[in-house]
Amino acid sequence: MSDLVPALPTGSTPHGATEPPLITVTDLDIRLPDGPVLLPKTSARIHAGHVTALMGASGSGKTTLLRALVGHLPAGAAATGAVDVLGRTPHLLPTDELRILRRHSVAYVGQDPGSALNPRMTVRSLVAELATDPSPEKALALLAECSLPAHTGIADRRPTALSGGQQRRVALARALARTPHVVLLDEPTAGLDTAVRDEIAQLLSHIAASRNIAFVIATHDPRLVESCADRIIRLTSAVPPASQPSTGQNDNADEPHGRPDGDGLAARAIDAHFRVGHRQRPVLTRVSFTAAPGSATGIIGPSGSGKTTLLRVLAGLHTTHTGQLALDGRPLSARVQRRTREQQRRIQLVPQNPLAALNPRHSVAQQLTRPLRLHADVPRSVHAGRVTELLARVDLPAGYAERYPAELSGGQRQRVSIARALAADPGFLLCDEITSALDADTATGIMDLLSRLCTERGMTLVVVSHEHHLIARYTDSVHMLDAGRVIESGPTGRILSG
Repeated sequence: MSDLVPALPTGSTPHGATEPPLITVTDLDIRLPDGPVLLPKTSARIHAGHVTALMGASGSGKTTLLRALVGHLPAGAAATGAVDVLGRTPHLLPTDELRILRRHSVAYVGQDPGSALNPRMTVRSLVAELATDPSPEKALALLAECSLPAHTGIADRRPTALSGGQQRRVALARALARTPHVVLLDEPTAGLDTAVRDEIAQLLSHIAASRNIAFVIATHDPRLVESCADRIIRLTSAVPPASQPSTGQNDNADEPHGRPDGDGLAARAIDAHFRVGHRQRPVLTRVSFTAAPGSATGIIGPSGSGKTTLLRVLAGLHTTHTGQLALDGRPLSARVQRRTREQQRRIQLVPQNPLAALNPRHSVAQQLTRPLRLHADVPRSVHAGRVTELLARVDLPAGYAERYPAELSGGQRQRVSIARALAADPGFLLCDEITSALDADTATGIMDLLSRLCTERGMTLVVVSHEHHLIARYTDSVHMLDAGRVIESGPTGRILSG
């Protein structure tokens, strides 16, 4: 069940609370036949001019509720109860009417807004594309309203040349361009530093009041809720607790590996850039990095400092750079396609948004079998057994092999994403903000899992995160980036003690 909790002093009445709600949800329950409950029975009322926060543990149904409000139920899912959005039931609307509702009345911005931005279009064109008023002046005004003023030159950049925070604000400007009554935001501050989080909070409060828009945000960020939410809806998870962590003594598991010898993964004097039209925008400048064998290394810094780009350079996915890469003291190609099969196997990237990285049409078993085919020299007859072992390694039951990404919570998807990387038996695991959209308990569970796996298998762990308490607890050394430069490196305790 959900609890509706005012985020206001006792006895106070939020503006507009006496007006009819734009959205009414009554005992809404969404589940898959013979499968998991995606949203336990939930009731809520959403008013214009308010910021309403959806909170709850991973798996409690926050994203499912947001998507239900735009009529996007997972394939095969059944809904009971009632949902009224501006007088309509979205998932029962004919296709044409649902398209009109989404186009003009209810805007949705997902957890990874950058993936929805066409990389070939400029920011100016992306905003004008959906606008009720597509004039250049209106596009610039919308960007300025979302704290992206014209003098920054953002309007003429492409999405790949933007930081995560900038991409989120562009996605918000696109949503507002439709002049909607309701805007739904899924984890709008995930992966952002504290300063950008505060800017987003102020922005939402201002726009909700000035435009009389209803914002509904799914979030694990208590600071965001405290800063801008008028009301809180707390969802209670129907997902059973995760199994207890493995002790590493599973008779069917592989024997733990010892820590590998060698020089580890290194980058020297990396200058990386994004192409903006005919120009190049620098994103990393003279960056050097080393992850020693068997170590856990953190990469920290404000949004836009180049952390994700550095990971992608190491993984061979961002090739517009100069400088040298090395693996165990030997040259490493900048392009993953030009690396040997063994080098590709040894360096695996776990991205920030597993929902975007996992193929929605493939089951968990299919997702895990592909790297087994590519990198593991094992016969097809043992694939099913290896899938079961991989799931056990990330504390998921064997039955999850038949599930699809839409049937999993955020934490479960992240575990599947980790299992897929582990299927290649890597020596280096690169993790990009993998706890940013998870509640505190689930985030700690994921980091405990990675720490245990690194100890058991001798992997080298590289973690990008804004969560400094996790970096402090789980890493040995830290590289701190700012404006594309490494400004400090050293033992974690010394770097974070100040």
